[in-house]
Amino acid sequence: MRDRGTRKVLAVLAGLAVIYFAVTGRSSDERGISGGVVVLALLASLLVWHLTKPGNKPVD
Repeated sequence: MRDRGTRKVLAVLAGLAVIYFAVTGRSSDERGISGGVVVLALLASLLVWHLTKPGNKPVD
């Protein structure tokens, strides 16, 4: 993947997906996002950023 803008979009979407699924799985009386969810969203974004890094990857 050579387009840096696409990498940014995918990384942000991965982080937002983690936050979305964490928030929708809670009961209605719990409010806000915990620090653990933020850390997981950041890790998901970094993982997507790393996995979509351009380089000399062999194609099978």
